[in-house]
Amino acid sequence: MASFISKSSIDEVSGKTDIVGLVGEYVSLEQRGNDFWGCCPFHHEKTPSFSVSPDKKFYYCFGCHAAGNAFNFIMQMENVSYAESIEILAKKAGVQLVYENSGSSMQKSDDTSKLKQEYIDLYNRVSTSFSYMLTETPQGKFALDYITKRGITRETIEKFKLGYSPSDRKWLRGFLEKKNYSKEFLDKSGLFSSRYPEYAFFSDRLMFPIFDRNGQVVAMGGRFLRGDSEKSPKYLNSGDLIQYKKGSTLYAFNFAKQAIRESKKVIFCEGYMDVIAYHQCGINYAVAPLGTALTDEQILLVKNLVDEVYLSFDSDGAGQKATKRAIFMCRKQDIPVKVIRIKGGKDPAEVMVTYGADYLTNEVGCAIIDFDYLLSKLQEMYPKDTPEGKAKASLEFFEYLDTLKLETQKQACLDLLCQAFGIEKEAALKDYVNREQVAARARVSGIKQSDVAKTLPKIVKNAELQAVMTAVTDDPGFFVRMSSEISVDDLADPFARQLFIVMEECHRNNSFSVANILNRIESEEFRALIIKSVKEHSDKASESVEGSINFLKLNVLTNRKRMIQEEIVRLEKSIVEEDVLKKVELCKKKMEIDAQIQKMKG
Repeated sequence: MASFISKSSIDEVSGKTDIVGLVGEYVSLEQRGNDFWGCCPFHHEKTPSFSVSPDKKFYYCFGCHAAGNAFNFIMQMENVSYAESIEILAKKAGVQLVYENSGSSMQKSDDTSKLKQEYIDLYNRVSTSFSYMLTETPQGKFALDYITKRGITRETIEKFKLGYSPSDRKWLRGFLEKKNYSKEFLDKSGLFSSRYPEYAFFSDRLMFPIFDRNGQVVAMGGRFLRGDSEKSPKYLNSGDLIQYKKGSTLYAFNFAKQAIRESKKVIFCEGYMDVIAYHQCGINYAVAPLGTALTDEQILLVKNLVDEVYLSFDSDGAGQKATKRAIFMCRKQDIPVKVIRIKGGKDPAEVMVTYGADYLTNEVGCAIIDFDYLLSKLQEMYPKDTPEGKAKASLEFFEYLDTLKLETQKQACLDLLCQAFGIEKEAALKDYVNREQVAARARVSGIKQSDVAKTLPKIVKNAELQAVMTAVTDDPGFFVRMSSEISVDDLADPFARQLFIVMEECHRNNSFSVANILNRIESEEFRALIIKSVKEHSDKASESVEGSINFLKLNVLTNRKRMIQEEIVRLEKSIVEEDVLKKVELCKKKMEIDAQIQKMKG
């Protein structure tokens, strides 16, 4: 049984978080009346339509309708989970989180968090030692000379905490044992050979610390510099660890995230040196996968922050294959892509040394749109004057068309293919549609009925739900007034019932506020709807709630009357004495309800 952050902790973090100060770390805000306004960080705009309410503790964009509380904002800006957003804000607010479900599950969670932090502390210590070895000892001089010759400055070395792992593979073990680390702890750290634990995993290598989004060292990468290259891989990288998952981490994201937000773009590079070269040239929105091919999780880290992705992989065959794969992956997530074509060197680091920072900056500025890049590669690979060349080029290009979301995009790209290879548009379109139909049939046949059944109900903004939403205020008196007249069983709409229960829970816990109500709503769409309602009714809350209570009471009475009427019709032909008496009683109740409805309407 898993443990969860307690609701009281969530409320405490929410209460101690200054949402204006938090949003102000990312967006320039200006006060207008009680609210603060700025340009929305979630879509492009010139006129500010993004408002932050310090009283209600939520934000709302009148342009793209993004809405939420402090937790939602951190989730969107930092691409983290709900639980992670709570932990981030708890640290900022100095709140010690409490977990529900006491016992072994809670203890296990606490122990895991503690162990994770201990390994982060270990890696930060080792990184500092390796950095000292590179810059301050004779052992690391050859590595320092290598990195300097590649154009990396001392300032950049310090920023990225580059280091050197000694050639003596037993040195690190001895160093750490003197610091009182246990054998079992070190054996599981990922810093030592699993087969020969006394030997360091990294030795005689230029070291690249890998940081998490907060700038803590969580893993390592090491580059081979000398010796027999046939026996040693060029790069060694940490595997997955308790504090590190390589497939969901990007190298230098901690340095790049602010520049990514501001520029609305990101450069995906091949490796450590490429990223460092870009950053040294002032192009601070470059990151790289970590010893693996680019993953969907890594793309998701930046998806909500960017308008387009730039790809900067090596010009060799493997690099070009990685470029094509990355284009398809990004396009499937509906992100526009450009490709940086490195000329005058194999990679950005080589270009920087040979031609300087300005040249590399110019290469970025000359990046081409992905379909132009793919089309040029197809023209290099296949002759356009043969039927076979036309067919092969078309089939490969169709793979790209499949990743595009809009038909207009597909049509425009298909036109370019036809122009480049001299293909009749009608023939190309027929080939593509037939191919798509086959794929579509396969997709449809693969859909399971159980998957359809799991589809969540769509939120419909009906009158009942709107009426309940008017009670979402910072004054619990409005809800008390509503709940004295209406119970949750009187409500038919599932979302109205959910919101009523949440408000009831907050009232019982003496934590009734807009912020705490939103904290308990899981659906982002539902939260946005509630926030919009609060915005619309904040100036006339009392009037709105009274009107809503009357509507709900009338709705309840109308439904009761309908049910009674149906029961009367059912008993109409019965001659059983019990049914006749019941029918008379129901008629009396119907008359009473009619009188109540008439009174309310009149």
